[in-house]
Amino acid sequence: MKKIFALCCGLLFLTACASDDNSEQVQNFTAEELYRQGYDYLQDTSYAKAAESFEKVELEHPYSRWAVKAKLMGAYAYYRDEKYDDAIMSLDRFIKFHPGNKDIAYAYYLKALCYYIQINPADKDQSVTENAYQALRQVIVMFPNTEYAKDAAKKINLTMDHKAGQEMAVGRYYLKNKNYLSALNRFNTVVGQYQTTPQIEEALYRQVEIYTILGMNNQAKKSTRVLEHNYPKSSWTAKAQKLILPEGK
Repeated sequence: MKKIFALCCGLLFLTACASDDNSEQVQNFTAEELYRQGYDYLQDTSYAKAAESFEKVELEHPYSRWAVKAKLMGAYAYYRDEKYDDAIMSLDRFIKFHPGNKDIAYAYYLKALCYYIQINPADKDQSVTENAYQALRQVIVMFPNTEYAKDAAKKINLTMDHKAGQEMAVGRYYLKNKNYLSALNRFNTVVGQYQTTPQIEEALYRQVEIYTILGMNNQAKKSTRVLEHNYPKSSWTAKAQKLILPEGK
């Protein structure tokens, strides 16, 4: 969070002086005064008031040099206030109308963070996880040589883990209810698309388990060999080996 705030502070001051009067009672603030008022509120962690001040810059002084920066700072204030939907809307507006702005990479990155921070546990709805994944990928593809891309690459691993976890949770549910083909489809998805996640070992074992139940012994052996080759010391490998022992290897 400190790093994000430090990045935002670089947007804040275009001139050296500001009005000393930050009273909310003062009417007809200039764009600069409203902008600096927003900054003061950010410093005081009054994020809702900060967002309001930055919005006023846009509404009351839409053609000032402060208005563009106020869009981004308002989004950041919403982000800090945990109003992620409002932040995303503000960022979408900034991205749409200012695609060539020097801070555009940060706008995309902050949007990705808004999704990323809302990722649910694997047994909950993962729609926001997919949004986070897509937004992080966009940062990596569009701004590959930036610090934002480096951080996005780290965070995308967690999104992949959660997506795999969701597939596993649904697969286990189907397996428990003896809906073997539906369960197998879920575990196959993990094996095919999420090979770098921790769920891969169990997914391979579940393949062996279902193939054995369905009498598909050759396929069970193939999945067991993959486990033995890649995870020879895994407890899932040992369990898979016990399942196929009666049939031989």
